[in-house]
Amino acid sequence: MSHQIAIVEDDPDQRHNYTTALEKQGYTVSAYADRTSAREAMSCAMPDLVVLDIILGNEIDAGFQLCRELLALEPGLPVLFLTERVDEIDKISGLRLGAWDYQPKPVSLGFLVERIASLLRLKALRDDPTPTTRPARETGQLSIDEDAMQIRWRQKLLELTITEFRLIAALARRPGYPVAYETLMQATIQQYVTRNTINTHMRNIRRKFCALDSSFRCIANEYGHGYRWVHESKATMTE
Repeated sequence: MSHQIAIVEDDPDQRHNYTTALEKQGYTVSAYADRTSAREAMSCAMPDLVVLDIILGNEIDAGFQLCRELLALEPGLPVLFLTERVDEIDKISGLRLGAWDYQPKPVSLGFLVERIASLLRLKALRDDPTPTTRPARETGQLSIDEDAMQIRWRQKLLELTITEFRLIAALARRPGYPVAYETLMQATIQQYVTRNTINTHMRNIRRKFCALDSSFRCIANEYGHGYRWVHESKATMTE
């Protein structure tokens, strides 16, 4: 079955180019020029992935609002922001909303097609209940499933973005050792990543752990350097 892709882009030429490139790869594409029409259509039939611009017509934050509305209906929906708004605060806002990726315009059609294919593969891994080929990696009460890109804390699944997963995996790869900002930036596989971006992600990650376990203290700041994953016993001793 062909994957259903939704494009929400107010520029008619870009909308046409994205649609044509994806249809050539066998995807079924629905394209929308504004938030209202996209919201109405997707409330009836949710696609497998959505590509969103942020500014749509006269609505400067329409993409953010639509992302919020769609994820309220379908929390596991992959959302890819594709936009000319490349300020760090915009990227942070998009990722905080739960977008899986945030890419700047202009973008080559070849890269866009490959990025969408990659996100759909990740979605398939997350949705597939069959056992993965690699066993989960255990670090104390932390369980990391690299294939499905899922993390459990005390056997409870965390609802994470892909970037958040990558950051936790990078920290837990060497528990007890500091991980530099530069290493964490590379782990995100994102453009325009700064130390402030990493700090924002870490605050969000801690909040999600604490929602499951109020005593969570395993992510420690290494001021001026990066972060460290602290073993549970040591984290308890430092409280």
